[in-house]
Amino acid sequence: MMKGILGKKIGMTQIFTEDGNVVPVTVVEAGPMNVVQIKTTEVDGYDAVQIGYDEIKEKKVNKPKQGHFNKAQVSFKKHLTEFKVDGENEYEVGQELKADMFEVGDKVDVSGISKGKGFQGVIKRHGQSRGPETHGSKYHRRPGSMGGSSDPSRVFKGKKLPGHMGHKKVTIQNLEVVKVDADKNLLLVKGAIPGPKGGLLRIKESVKASK
Repeated sequence: MMKGILGKKIGMTQIFTEDGNVVPVTVVEAGPMNVVQIKTTEVDGYDAVQIGYDEIKEKKVNKPKQGHFNKAQVSFKKHLTEFKVDGENEYEVGQELKADMFEVGDKVDVSGISKGKGFQGVIKRHGQSRGPETHGSKYHRRPGSMGGSSDPSRVFKGKKLPGHMGHKKVTIQNLEVVKVDADKNLLLVKGAIPGPKGGLLRIKESVKASK
């Protein structure tokens, strides 16, 4: 059975284990969400479960999506995503999914959009060093040599230069579920997770659990 859910990042805190150790955790509001569609190889060419998360008003949903949700007999959702499954699955259209699908000790992969930093220079973006600050130097925070002049007469691909930093999809693998609060739909995941508070997260069982 596939384990996958959408959630929102609440923030970070710390909890104590039974032996007195402190564990930093990220609190995630996971679900509830509904199964909107089940895709099969015969009809769609692949097996997957489509789920909807985060209720919104009817006026914010276009007509095609309204029909899609009405067919599944679920409330209108802000986010739609799919989790692939292998062959037969145990889900039904309209079924509600909550945080209790995960258990303490499960390993998960968490994906989110990292915080945007805007346009940044090479020191902040790539961790490069400053130039000299004395003896008349006027070269402090710039990217450095672009290469030869006549040969090769171009800048190589991959050159670390200033540019847009952050606001991209980041996935962190093999994070451990430390606590599950089914009543409040909360997951406490060990360690840090990408994105700002309130950011959308995609959580699924780990594809390559660490040994």
